[in-house]
Amino acid sequence: MGILEKISEIEKEIARTQKNKATEYHLGLLKAKLAKYRQQLLEPQGKAGAKGEGFDVMKSGDARVALIGFPSVGKSTLLNTLTSTHSESANYEFTTLTCIPGVIEYNGANIQLLDLPGIIEGAAQGKGRGRQVIAVARTADLVIMMLDATKREYQRELLEKELESVGIRLNKGKPNIYFKQKKGGGMSFNSMVTMTKCNEKMVSMILHEYKIFNCEVLFRDDCTSDEFVDVILGNRVYLPCLYVYNKIDQISIEEVDRLARQPNSLVMSCNMKLNLDYLLEMTWHYLALIRVYTKKRGEKPDFDGGLVLRRGCTVEHVCHAVHRSITEVFKYALVWGTSVKYSPQRVGLNHIMNHEDVIQIVKK
Repeated sequence: MGILEKISEIEKEIARTQKNKATEYHLGLLKAKLAKYRQQLLEPQGKAGAKGEGFDVMKSGDARVALIGFPSVGKSTLLNTLTSTHSESANYEFTTLTCIPGVIEYNGANIQLLDLPGIIEGAAQGKGRGRQVIAVARTADLVIMMLDATKREYQRELLEKELESVGIRLNKGKPNIYFKQKKGGGMSFNSMVTMTKCNEKMVSMILHEYKIFNCEVLFRDDCTSDEFVDVILGNRVYLPCLYVYNKIDQISIEEVDRLARQPNSLVMSCNMKLNLDYLLEMTWHYLALIRVYTKKRGEKPDFDGGLVLRRGCTVEHVCHAVHRSITEVFKYALVWGTSVKYSPQRVGLNHIMNHEDVIQIVKK
């Protein structure tokens, strides 16, 4: 029996098993086995074949955004509208067959936008070049999921399921679980909270399935058995995702209102160029980017340039962005903006910067 057949058998078993207290351990074990087989499916097996044409493109700019969706939902049209790149778009499916990069210039940042081929059901198993498409999505900082507003809601669930099965977790944080393998001493299990979704017996059974007998496990949060499996495997990618409903010019205003009120969602129309400015604004927000301006002593700040950094960056990150040797001769910095009480305020390397702050670095 091949890996695909084993995965199919386990999925059927999970579907027909009732969910109650008596079956929770059985289900937990089945989910652990399923994750293990899916992991084997993703890893290349046997000898490598002939070298084919490359699919991924080199990472450039300040951030990377991947466009994912079913064929013919308007991904290429969006790329053509927002960037100066031309991607072939037509009224038939699979117009785009490879990864096409474009660059959005917004708030002084260069954001790389990748137009990926349409995903079909079963992409995680490699159908329709799905594995390569999903592998590129893993390297992105944000996933924009393009959906057709004229079609039913199941398209969103199918895409989420495909990404979930290859270890991409959308709009979720990393589970707060400490896990460390040891050479001996058996299993040590502790939890800092009351466990309602998982317990020591379940953890022990999952670890035995992965042939791990010596380790330390500490639950700092009330996490599920699925999240614990993610921690063991350690190759999960946690990405923010924005659900974009295209073709709103073909549906009623009540339906547009309903879709727009869903979490992490926005509505737009590429053909009529509706709501594109809000899409760029939300992309900036989800990428958690900020812009910091630099200032030389006795001169006005450089508002034309500026450094594009991540939200939560410190003065030390700013120094590294200017030149990596500056921290060695750093004395203090003067900061103007919303991150300080007074303007200017003298700060050290650990001060956290805000959007549109101005900084002047003073060396020893």
